[in-house]
Formats: sequence, C-alpha cells, structure tokens
Amino acid sequence: MFCYQCEQTDRTGATPGCAGLLGNCGKDAATSDLQDLLIHAVEGVAQYASKARALGAPDDEAAAFVLYAVFTTLTNVNFNPTRFDALIREAVAVRDRVKDGYERAARAAGREPQTLTGPAAWTPAPDAAGLAGQASDARVDLGLPLVGPDVVALRSLHLYALKGICAYAHHADVLGRNSAEVFGGVEDALAHLAGQPADAADLLERAVGLGRLNLAAIELLDAANTGTYGAQQPTAVRTTPVAGKAILVSGHDLRDLAALLEQTKDQGVNVYTHGEMLPAHAYPLLKAYPHLAGNYGGAWQDQQREFAAFPGPILMTSNCIIEPHVSYRRRIFTAGPVGWPGVRHLTDHRFAPVIQAAKALPGFPQTAADEESITVGFGRDAVLAVADQVVDAVRQGAIRHFFLVGGCDGPTPGRDYYTEFALGAPRDSVVLTLGCAKYRFNRHEFGEIGGIPRLLDLGQCNDTYSAIRIATALADAFGCGVDDLPLTLALSWTEQKAVAVLLTLLALGIRDIHLGPSLPGFLTPALVDGLVERFGLRVIGDPAADVAAALERAAS
Repeated sequence: MFCYQCEQTDRTGATPGCAGLLGNCGKDAATSDLQDLLIHAVEGVAQYASKARALGAPDDEAAAFVLYAVFTTLTNVNFNPTRFDALIREAVAVRDRVKDGYERAARAAGREPQTLTGPAAWTPAPDAAGLAGQASDARVDLGLPLVGPDVVALRSLHLYALKGICAYAHHADVLGRNSAEVFGGVEDALAHLAGQPADAADLLERAVGLGRLNLAAIELLDAANTGTYGAQQPTAVRTTPVAGKAILVSGHDLRDLAALLEQTKDQGVNVYTHGEMLPAHAYPLLKAYPHLAGNYGGAWQDQQREFAAFPGPILMTSNCIIEPHVSYRRRIFTAGPVGWPGVRHLTDHRFAPVIQAAKALPGFPQTAADEESITVGFGRDAVLAVADQVVDAVRQGAIRHFFLVGGCDGPTPGRDYYTEFALGAPRDSVVLTLGCAKYRFNRHEFGEIGGIPRLLDLGQCNDTYSAIRIATALADAFGCGVDDLPLTLALSWTEQKAVAVLLTLLALGIRDIHLGPSLPGFLTPALVDGLVERFGLRVIGDPAADVAAALERAAS
C-alpha cells in the first residue's frame, strides 16, 4: 500500500506516506490497494461516460454510482475489503453498460465509436490474490520516476479534491438533487486523470476549476438539505442525557437520521446526535421530532471512548468511523458508504435492528440534574436575516473583524491551536465556525455584540456553501470583494472534503487562508511555494501572533 491522502499520514520516513501493512487511520494494505483499484475502475467508467454525455446520451445512474464509489474511498469511511471487491466488479459492469450506450450514441450521430485504453479497458483479476498483483498499476504515485514529484502531487491534489466533491454531491443526490454540471464535471475530471496528465501548469489551472465544480456541488447540497428539512434556525441543543432508551447517530447523513427518527416515532426510544450530526437539531423538520433528545459527545476522534460509554446502539452514517472497540462492536451498525469488517451493515434506510438493540439495552437510567446546551443553527438564512444589524455594527466599529474557524478535528498534535485562536479573537470580533473543529471551543462563553452572538455555529462541513453565501452577501453590502472583507479564515483539515473546500476558496479569490495543523503530505515544497505565491496560503503558527497579524492586515 501507499497512501498519503489525509492528515494522519505517516511522516516518519524520508517522504510522507503510509506504507507497509497498516495505515495510521487503521486501513490495512489489502483495503488500501482495493481502494486504489476502485478509483482505477471508476476512471474507466468516466472515460466512456464523459464521451457519452458529450453526445447527449448521459447515464445519470452510472454518474450516481461513481459518486458513491469514490465516496467509499475517503479517509475513515469504509475499511471492508469485501465491499471493495464487490464495488470494483460492479464498476466494471457499469463501465461496460456505459460503453454500449456511448457506442450507440456515436453511431446515431454518424461517428465511428472510439475504443478507449487504460482504465476503460482494464479487467480485474478473478480473486483477491490477483487483485493484489494488479494494485501496483493503480497507485496514486504511479509514474513518479517519469514525471517527477510535482506532477504526481498535482494529480493527487485533483484526485483528493474529486473525492471531496463526490462526497458532497452524493449527499445531495440521495436527497434528489443533482445536476448535469456536477455529474459531467466529475466524469470529465476522472477521465482526464485516467490519461495520466503530465502538464503541471495545466493541472494547476484545472485544480482551480475543481474548486468551482465543488462550489456547484455544495450549492446542490445546500438546496437539498434546506429544501428537504427547512432552513436552519438558531436552536439550543441539550448536551446532557435524559432518562430512557437511546440510539446514537454519527457521521453526516441527514437522510439516515430522518429515516431513523420516523421509524423510532412513538417507540419509547430517544435519538442523540454525535460529531458532525450536531447541526441536525437546527432543521425544522428534524427538530420537530420530540425524541431527538440532544447531542452526545464531541468530534470523531473521541468515538472509541464515547461510544463505549453510550448505553445503546450506534449508527454510523457516511463517514468518520474508526476501529470499533470490543466494548461496543456488537452494538454498532453502518449505513451508506460506511463499512468495517464484522460490523452489521444496513441498507435502504431500514433500521429495525438498531431499534431492537436500543430496546434491549439499558439506555440512560436518569435525566442529568444540570441541563447543559450548545446553540447551533446560524446558517445563511439566520445570519442574513440580521445582516443589516451586522453591517451597521461593522460601520459603527462595534464589530472590528470576523474569524471563520472551521474544518475537521482530529487526534494529531497541534489542534489546540484552534481553541486558542478562537478564544484569542478580540471581544469586538465575531467567530464563525463549521465542521467538527468547533468542538475545540464551542462550550466556551463568547458573549454578544449588540445582541449578535459572538460565536455563530454555521453547521457541518457540508454547510460550507452557507458560509460562502454569508461572506458574499456581506461583501455585496460593503461594495467590495470577499477578500476585502475584515475576514480571516483558519482551516483545520483532516481528509479530502477539506481539500475540495480549500480549492473552492482559492477559486473565489480568497487569500491569506491559515491552514493546519500541518500541510497535506502530498504537496511538494515546490507546489507549496506556488500556492503561497499565488494565493497567499499560510501555515498556522502561534495563534496569538496569527490573530494579531490578521488584524494588522485588515487595518492596512
């Protein structure tokens, strides 16, 4: 195996990358190799799909499969080699169907169909040993001696951004929102990667284009979430338990949560959110369920301790799973793209086994004496409803600066930076946050400025579009560009959705982004220098110094 797609990447060797038998995320070599082969297989689907779409014969079912398949390869999503073996073979079947469709469309247009090579012609070996032997032809660093590390880094940047885009687009697609722009953009980009591109300048420009494609994907997701469950509303979420049987839901997938809430209605079972599901409490159609009892625990990296202590079953949706401890392995379930060997996987949003487990387990014996809460739900509708107050506060000097502290939390050292950065923001500033990095500081008291809370929780990382809309609306109100606002972004990254978001911000012309706690391992020094020069990308340093420097830049 060779993998360096996330912040958990092993950096002890001469070059970053997890190799050997086990990655730092817990992914074994067999699963890592199968993930590489699955990407290879879907590139073959995309090669024919992009040509069919250009002829007016798109296969949207195949496009949706590509989103799902790529999503399964993100960090901390699926660790089950059996599932990947099946997906590889399904991808080849989908590719052959799309190829037939392309050939029919070409002939109907009076053209001779092309016979494509590379992934489009690949045949998987019939067994696990044979697939292991093929994995070397699908490594992310394929061709390194020929094209050099900078080109390989740019290809990796493309692939990991595409993984993030596919995750966002899949979340939208399961709620019935998709578009030819996103389907076609993903197909074109994967087909381009299938050709092993080697033009560094072109790859960098195309990376910015992927940022624009991700903007389209997260706009779809925003429309899917708000169109299905209503616009987020500021909501105080209980963080202490209530007596009764209990189910814990983690990950990101609101559709799974909604299905579980409906199936547990009047069943005498309370449902709690965990991790990035915290913002679900802000959606009117979800918080209308009285047995959506509160949020339990914090960010994903603490799940082994928190899940062990939870007195009911756990449902993992979409991503963020880590190896289940023996103390709860028999009461954790997966859904959607998530998987772990030996853990029961549920399909079609049918959660009867989870409900049965909840009724059999003890639940919380009593309600906590002291109720505690966290306020969420400051999505774009809520914030823009008071935009005039915000603008007036800035013009009158009551609000000097905005700090957006967002992204992923994680177990690696250096993430206390975000606590100190947020708490170190001056009292005349507002802190916006989204993603599970918020758990580093969201229990602290930030106070208000003229009735406006100083800490505004914008939601999941899936709600990035909401943050962008708020920024662009404020820029319009002040008659300036987003980069001219008194706004500083400090982003913590762990996996590939953060890569896609970073490219979107760069595509929007936003400069001086503070990224940490370390730079992605797949970025070479030359590529980092290029990003710094072109986009002003900054590596996080001392939090107090970074806050001071941001205020100084804004004042100059």
